[in-house]
Amino acid sequence: MTITKRVFVLTAPLFIWPAAACAEGINQANTAWVLTSTALVLFMTIPGLSLFYGGLVRSKNVLSVLMQCFAITCLVSLLWLAGVYSLVFADGGDWQPWLGGAGKLFLPDMGIANLIGDIPETVYFMFQMTFAIITPALIVGAFAERMKFSAMLWFSALWLIVVYMPICHWMWGNGWLAALGAKDFAGGIVIHVNAGVASLVSALVIGNRKGFPTVAMPPHNMTMVVTGAGMLWFGWFGFNGGSALKADGSAGMAIAVTHIAAAAGSLTWMTIEWRRFGKPSVLGIVTGMVAGLGTITPASGFVGPIGGLVIGIVAGIVCFYATQYVKRGLKIDDSLDVFPVHGVGGCVGSILTGVFAAESFGGLGLNGVSIAEQVGVQALAVLVTIVWSAAFSYLVLKLLDKTIGLRVSEDEEVEGLDIALHEETGYHNL
Repeated sequence: MTITKRVFVLTAPLFIWPAAACAEGINQANTAWVLTSTALVLFMTIPGLSLFYGGLVRSKNVLSVLMQCFAITCLVSLLWLAGVYSLVFADGGDWQPWLGGAGKLFLPDMGIANLIGDIPETVYFMFQMTFAIITPALIVGAFAERMKFSAMLWFSALWLIVVYMPICHWMWGNGWLAALGAKDFAGGIVIHVNAGVASLVSALVIGNRKGFPTVAMPPHNMTMVVTGAGMLWFGWFGFNGGSALKADGSAGMAIAVTHIAAAAGSLTWMTIEWRRFGKPSVLGIVTGMVAGLGTITPASGFVGPIGGLVIGIVAGIVCFYATQYVKRGLKIDDSLDVFPVHGVGGCVGSILTGVFAAESFGGLGLNGVSIAEQVGVQALAVLVTIVWSAAFSYLVLKLLDKTIGLRVSEDEEVEGLDIALHEETGYHNL
């Protein structure tokens, strides 16, 4: 008893300032967790995605991919400040079902006391910015090794405004899809379906790389690929767990099912590849991991461990065969398999959210609707995203092709984009 009293006397002063902060509505634990998650999600793009994509391309194009991911990070950050954040999350008045308002352009009234729930709005602004950054960066993998740097910048900017911004508002800005009850915890629809469809359209519009599919184009540095993949897995805990916006059991469950799905997707992909081709590849096991992560993303805050396991296994199977079909069947040169991994995985995960969120499968519940009804809403949200992303991605790409041109010359493509566009090389012959 004496010890307890002494501990209380010593520690009580430490809680005076947090108590005052809580009285103002700020939750210190939640704020700290979302701050950490923000850093984790940015870590996914630079350096995670940069290294993952950079290792997958040929050595003559490694710097071009790193440059694209870095430049997109900078470009989207400023566009987010200038108005994209406002048009997603500010009050849109009569236009609210379709688009947000202009009240937060350049954040004129944002101070440290502004709150979203019980975290500072500055933290929420930054957290959502990292999602906006990684989405167009994912598309880089579809047109890697052949798009002009200037065209990539224009496409990323216009795509963010025309495609990402409205879909993000519809789902996460209290838009019409959210009002229908569509569920997307961390971006299966907003990010993975959206970017995946845009990637397929980009690959079709820009055309195949010279020599595809007859010339082998293996990854030039698998060490980079595995390093980047590990960073993606690590950062995804902030991606999914941070989307709870709380340091509580929901964040813990989101992280748990994320990890389970990643592991299940990895081993499933590896097993299929092993049985089909005779040997398990490092590229296969890390690609299966990404498939598992992308597929669990929309469901991560709604399902339990069993749901995470099943979704991860399904991701490994479906995304593996989708990759084979796109590359070998359709002969579409989605260079780094963005559509079959992220697009297909996002679609599958979003639909299965309507199943495994049910309490009967260990989920958090469907808020009074049946599994069939929720699956129908999920399917509608996926379909709307596919149509919108495909149509407007195509229009943006064709506009740029008619004006500044999308593709480098054949000689530049053969030489490699590192030298042709940046006058630098990733490796020097010693």
